[in-house]
Amino acid sequence: MNAPAFAPADLAIPAEFRTVFDAQRAVSRNAPAPTHAERVADLKALGRLVSDNEAAITAAISADYGNRSAFETKFAEIFHVVDSAHDAVRRLKRWMRPQRRRVDLLTFAGARNRVAPQPLGVVGVIVPWNYPIMLSFGPLVGAFAAGNRAMVKMSENSRRLAALLIALSPKYFPADKLAFFDDGGGRGPAFSALPFDHLLFTGSGATGRAVMASAARNLTPVTLELGGKSPAVVAPDFPIRTAAERILWAKTLNAGQTCLAVDYVFLPRGKEAEFVDCCKRLFAMRYPDINGPDFTSIIDRRSYDRLKAALDDARAKGAVLVDLAEGQAPDAAKRKFAPHVVLNPTAEMEVMRREIFGPILPVRTYDAPQEVVDAINAGDRPLGFYLFTNTSRTRDFYLARVLSGGVSVNEAILHVAQHDLPFGGVGASGMGCYHGREGFETFSKLRPVFQQGPISSVQMMMQPPYSGLAKRMLDFMIRMRS
Repeated sequence: MNAPAFAPADLAIPAEFRTVFDAQRAVSRNAPAPTHAERVADLKALGRLVSDNEAAITAAISADYGNRSAFETKFAEIFHVVDSAHDAVRRLKRWMRPQRRRVDLLTFAGARNRVAPQPLGVVGVIVPWNYPIMLSFGPLVGAFAAGNRAMVKMSENSRRLAALLIALSPKYFPADKLAFFDDGGGRGPAFSALPFDHLLFTGSGATGRAVMASAARNLTPVTLELGGKSPAVVAPDFPIRTAAERILWAKTLNAGQTCLAVDYVFLPRGKEAEFVDCCKRLFAMRYPDINGPDFTSIIDRRSYDRLKAALDDARAKGAVLVDLAEGQAPDAAKRKFAPHVVLNPTAEMEVMRREIFGPILPVRTYDAPQEVVDAINAGDRPLGFYLFTNTSRTRDFYLARVLSGGVSVNEAILHVAQHDLPFGGVGASGMGCYHGREGFETFSKLRPVFQQGPISSVQMMMQPPYSGLAKRMLDFMIRMRS
């Protein structure tokens, strides 16, 4: 018996979801394999949609935030998407080419093997609010390179951007190729209940579990990009000032509202004062006016209050708080939140219990590398791991013992910007990956094809009765492999 088209049965699917999904699935089945030229045209149109409307997109994101640094939007989102689409166009012909695979000549003489990538069909993308262009168009690059169609649901905190994309998309793509949807207030479960051929979700672990459970009812494969507490480790051989420069940049980008942000840092014992002093001087130089346009606002009042409560909790439990914006007066009405370093954090504090997702940086100290390894491995696998060392032996020690989604050595976050590296989590920080070739393969069926030659040795030699030639040949092949 066939399963119902939509599940769970008691969940009402909005008519616009169902109508667009049905249209996309019908077209994908009638024309299941777009040509290389068609895919290139789609990728270029994706890039134009973003670049042609850069100013409007930047303004809409800033309005959703209250204030989002225009430079950060242009650097971390606009440029990343345009560059990603350009890179995919250059590499697409190679990605599409069937891969030849080895054939066992002893058993299958004259046959051929290959793996042929084929489009899956209709892909669903659920997008968070923190990098809404990068985390919607980034997956679309992989999905379109693989020859699919896509439906994208934006976050409830991206209402202005969602309205803009809904208006702009038809100028570049028909709805049966690409469609954007506003969240509309709690429509996520209905969206994830559609029987997509693949579903990609970026967001919290709790929501990711719900999305995966919903997708499982349709046996929809999922890619989950979740986040977690990504640590940085500064080795004794690495200059504290350089580490502070790079860690502070990563922590204040988007006001720390980044799934790959440095969540906390390990310093060699005795280096805390130097690190804090460097951070204070760097912040004063980079952000002379925290209320100005370069420093991004916290997305909403609930998140602002959560960060404030986390600091209050740390203070009450004995931590030393260092205000990096000392002497400035952050505008609470604009949800400008002063970055803080938290010294002497303990496991009971809220800043060490959950992902911070804001400009708060706990600092832990250590005496031996194994202490760091044990502390990190006691928690969930992080999405990112940031190691600062100039010694290959130290680098290899940590990389062999700490498992994470991705790694930046002597830097933070920037591994996500490498188009030829896969991006994805592991364990509680996610499953699956995309970007570059891995994105193409995530949204493809890598279909194995075995083609028999003119003569089939199996048919010739492995026919019953098995007591004669078949048995002698099988015994011979086993001896050859022993």
